[in-house]
Amino acid sequence: MSEAVPATMWERFVETFFRPDLIAEYSGAIGKGVIVTCEIAVLVVLCGIALGMALAVLRSYRNTFLSALIVIFVDLMRSLPPLVLILLIYFGLPTLGLTLSGFFVLWLVLTLVLGAFSEEIFWAGILSVRKGQWEAARSTGLGFNQTLIYVVIPQAVRMTVAPLTNRTIAITKNTALGTVIGVGEILNQASTAQSFSGSATPLMMGAIAYILLFIPVVAVGRWIETRFQWRRA
Repeated sequence: MSEAVPATMWERFVETFFRPDLIAEYSGAIGKGVIVTCEIAVLVVLCGIALGMALAVLRSYRNTFLSALIVIFVDLMRSLPPLVLILLIYFGLPTLGLTLSGFFVLWLVLTLVLGAFSEEIFWAGILSVRKGQWEAARSTGLGFNQTLIYVVIPQAVRMTVAPLTNRTIAITKNTALGTVIGVGEILNQASTAQSFSGSATPLMMGAIAYILLFIPVVAVGRWIETRFQWRRA
């Protein structure tokens, strides 16, 4: 009777993280998670940046009451962890008779958080435009709105590209928080597969999916930072 040959460390590593049968079985589920993650990330980026820009523009009108509301909203969203907001809305609103889907709650919270950070970034950009630019534009006969749209905002946006890119990448990685409310993004699919298989292979597949998804995003963000880097004469 022959004795069993002990597995090498490499074989144990492959058996733990890269089992071919589990990779084949759960590739479809992880792929669906990638699609959901991409959908949420794109919606959050578009809506969050638009919200931040709108709030910064409204704040530039210097209405005391409106500015106070915007500052309160921004400080609140920047202070609360996104996970707390997600759990509060998803599990709290049903007690008031309002039930929202996990996808909608995740999109809503991440959009509000990104909108708050974006507002502060755009507002800093607007403030950094020199007073002489305002005065020069107004002296040519442009009104406040025309000066804001045609002179100030283009300069402000150019100066905010780099910090806005970093914030956008950071907030899109929070899509993984959707797993706590059952959103079928990458981590949710991977953890579900891990619980059924009892193997770490699905989690490794999820980690690789995140790398494949976000490394190009980070690379594009770095290119945008370099491309739109503000250079003063």
